[in-house]
Amino acid sequence: MTPVLRLGTRGSPLALAQAEQARARLAASHAELAAPGAIEIVTVRTSGDRIADRPLAEIGGKALFTKEIEEALLDRRIDIAVHSLKDMETVLPQGLEIACCLPREDPRDALVARVDVRRIFDLAPGAVVGTSSPRRKAQLLAARPDLAIVPLRGNVGTRLRKLGAGECAATVLAAAGLNRLGRSDCIASLIDPADMLPAAGQGIIAIEARETDLRVRDYLAAIDDADASRAAAAERAVLAALGGTCRTPIAALAIIAGARMALEAMVIEPDGSALWRAGREGPAIDMRAMGADAGAELRARARAGLFA
Repeated sequence: MTPVLRLGTRGSPLALAQAEQARARLAASHAELAAPGAIEIVTVRTSGDRIADRPLAEIGGKALFTKEIEEALLDRRIDIAVHSLKDMETVLPQGLEIACCLPREDPRDALVARVDVRRIFDLAPGAVVGTSSPRRKAQLLAARPDLAIVPLRGNVGTRLRKLGAGECAATVLAAAGLNRLGRSDCIASLIDPADMLPAAGQGIIAIEARETDLRVRDYLAAIDDADASRAAAAERAVLAALGGTCRTPIAALAIIAGARMALEAMVIEPDGSALWRAGREGPAIDMRAMGADAGAELRARARAGLFA
């Protein structure tokens, strides 16, 4: 049959697992999407997938994981795009929008180690920890300046293999990705956000669509999770207010309880030598204003050169 929806995604195991989750939710919400072949998953190889030997900050940032998919969306080769929200640029291409968010998975970071450790503080002095995330590197060094942080890129499976091969003693990965891949058994411990604040949008699957495509937007409205969308809006408002790049260690986490939201945001020196925090609490409906206000406070307090 001719597909009713063409869903674009990266081809990594995690991206495909997230695409399948989106397809299942759409099929459960719309009878015409439940038929075999109604939703076609189209894999798009991105620049970020092709260039795996250099840090993202050196080769173009997070857009490398979304650029080709968004081009396919604008060219109407696909109807929707499924992303890890934390991989999306703060400013989207003209004509595109985040049309819905799926329920948030665990937003915390997870410690994965080769040795029997439960916490970052249990790692041996000078231990080698692999991560290519400026945010994780900065927070690790803020807690443990003695650690040796080395780049570690690739999909989750690749990073786990590099860890197993002895390239590092430990790494830090998103708990959400490990859970979605059925690899929660690898987690030595979940890191409390008080010790390592997650990336904005971590744990949220975002579905992007064309602003003018009312047919698709109607399908997606039925599967939108209001709490995840509000948290996403607050955390992305922090990023927008800061205007940081992928080189800037920025973290943000919004927790929603009923009609209320608690937001914490942070900017960290890349070497972990200083950090600045801002918190807001209020009605969840004011999510964007809260995020923008917290971001403006951090921009005023942090070292100006961080946002160059």
